[in-house]
Amino acid sequence: MVGEELGSFLKAQRAKVQPDPATLAGSGYRRVSGLRREEVAVQAGVSVDYYARLEQGRERHPSPQMLDALSRALGLDDDARSHLYRLAGLTPPSPDPGVREKVSPELLRLMEAWPATPAYVVNRTMDLLAHNQLAEALHSGFAEADNLIRMAFLDPAGREFFADWQRAAHASVANLRVAAGYDARNPRLLELVNELSRHSPPFRELWNRHDVRGKSREPKEFQHPDVGRLTLTYEAFDVRSAPGQQLIVYHAVQGTPSAEALTLLGSIAATRRTIQPRS
Repeated sequence: MVGEELGSFLKAQRAKVQPDPATLAGSGYRRVSGLRREEVAVQAGVSVDYYARLEQGRERHPSPQMLDALSRALGLDDDARSHLYRLAGLTPPSPDPGVREKVSPELLRLMEAWPATPAYVVNRTMDLLAHNQLAEALHSGFAEADNLIRMAFLDPAGREFFADWQRAAHASVANLRVAAGYDARNPRLLELVNELSRHSPPFRELWNRHDVRGKSREPKEFQHPDVGRLTLTYEAFDVRSAPGQQLIVYHAVQGTPSAEALTLLGSIAATRRTIQPRS
């Protein structure tokens, strides 16, 4: 069944590709829509016989290198490439760690449309890639809101901000271990772990425990320097257009002291932006 699904997918994708007249000149009358098998094989750098076996379901274990070559030959986008990997029984590769991650303008506009809801975007190593104004105000006590784990372990404000620091610290390190499972050689991950291990013995101890835990839905308790205690629930959403990014959205239960404190925080932040001198 695996081989048949893989072959059917390749055949369907091949039929969608319109031949380039410049590169396929002189190929004669075409009886098939899209590319011929031999044309895909040439562009992927494999034998026609091997590619035919793939489409016929007789070759079921192509290598990652072969899947990448086929993806390029067929012009597959990220979703189709990941699907091809899964059909072959392999884990889709992580995004290129050398590419600096950016948040789409559409997502930025969506977050700014939530003035009463803190929202921010992180990557797998918990770098803060973007945040709306209320999320910025939520983290205003930190010297720099750049990475959630660095903020917890290396900024003195972290010990005060997280009401249960031990619990928050353990959860953040266990979550970082999830990133290591995607790509243990990710330069950003190695850089972050080395920095934290050098400067934070508590981080080093927790990292060496190898605990793994994704984000939970447990309420978070914060002690904000301007509005006091906040108990917030949250949801984490995978950003489909940018694999590895997550949108984190906080919420305070209506009618609670935390909801009132969150409203006050928004007012304080708005006032500060109003009176801030222009550069």
